[in-house]
Amino acid sequence: MDLHYSDDDLAFRHAVRAFVAAELPEDLRAKVINHLRLDKDDYVRWHRILARQGWAAPGWPSAYGGPGWTPVQRHIFEEECARAGTPPVLPFGVNMVAPVIMAFGSEQQKDYYLPRILSCEDWWCQGYSEPGAGSDLASLKTSAVRGADADGEHYIVNGQKTWTTLAQYADMIFCLVRTDPGVRKQEGISFLLIDMHSPGVTVRPIVMLDEDHEVNEVFFDNVRVPAANLVGEENKGWTYAKYLLGHERTGIAAVGRSKRELARLKRLALREHKDGRPLLYDQLFAAKVADLEIELMALETTVLRVLARADQAPGPEASVLKVRGTEIQQRLTELMVEAAGPLALPFDPAYLSGAADHSVIGDDDAAPLLAHYFNYRKTSIYGGSNEIQRNIIAQMILGL
Repeated sequence: MDLHYSDDDLAFRHAVRAFVAAELPEDLRAKVINHLRLDKDDYVRWHRILARQGWAAPGWPSAYGGPGWTPVQRHIFEEECARAGTPPVLPFGVNMVAPVIMAFGSEQQKDYYLPRILSCEDWWCQGYSEPGAGSDLASLKTSAVRGADADGEHYIVNGQKTWTTLAQYADMIFCLVRTDPGVRKQEGISFLLIDMHSPGVTVRPIVMLDEDHEVNEVFFDNVRVPAANLVGEENKGWTYAKYLLGHERTGIAAVGRSKRELARLKRLALREHKDGRPLLYDQLFAAKVADLEIELMALETTVLRVLARADQAPGPEASVLKVRGTEIQQRLTELMVEAAGPLALPFDPAYLSGAADHSVIGDDDAAPLLAHYFNYRKTSIYGGSNEIQRNIIAQMILGL
């Protein structure tokens, strides 16, 4: 694999960098760079800026409205967006349910949902985890019973999903539901698209340690879903779920964002001093930073190898990316808190939410670091916990 960028790739990087510099609103950049909280309008505004350029779905083929980029171009685009501090394009629609619809959905589903995902007309959330069915997702109990009446064929859905990210804003949820309780648990699951505005859908907030409302419980009480909203075949949802999770785990690696955060860590360590010298020059701390940077370089090479297999869906190697990517992200937050020391300890929700221009401690760089550290404890859990990913690696890659 040639790791040198071609002249065309370098020209593409220049074009992306120029576009982002011209189009990224400064208030959005400041929120992202400083680890402040983003709201729905922030995400939608940046998504629609990209959509006008035709860049909202970097991984989509041109046949479905995507730019038709090569894997290297996608990597460059994501790296430049991360470097500049753009809000992320939320993955639930663009990177998760859309590939499933493209691969397994009906033509009617493709024609209806894909343009609405591209334009951000529909905000999607993910209905996978349940109480008692997180990493052991196949144990899910939310049921969908098929029936028919004068209004047509439909499913009646009952159950609960939890840890549903940003469901308070969602128009649609893609759900794994149990349609056959009498077979092996992986074989009785289906993949349904459910309107969040349907009667019987209730969203209850889960407020986290940092007082942010990011995740939710979602309850389904006799929710009627048209049978046309079934993706693919009934009871084949586990196959589609694994396909989706491969895409999710590849994106979770977040190499570009980690490179930006590594640069931030170095700036912070240059600012802070130990024994009269910048902390970054302390041998022990410098060794920690160097070790992390080497791990990140290795991860980037592995991501490029996976992306180069453009003719194949992500396989078990996506689990490697998920494990190493999330470990690096967490380690970055740990070293930032270590570098800032006691200045990272005060909790300032007014500053984090944008209600105050500056932090109460007078150090705007340090103020968000501990909340950011706690929030990133989740990365080794979502998308399938890292312990489960190690089992996948052992079985499917190492043959153990």
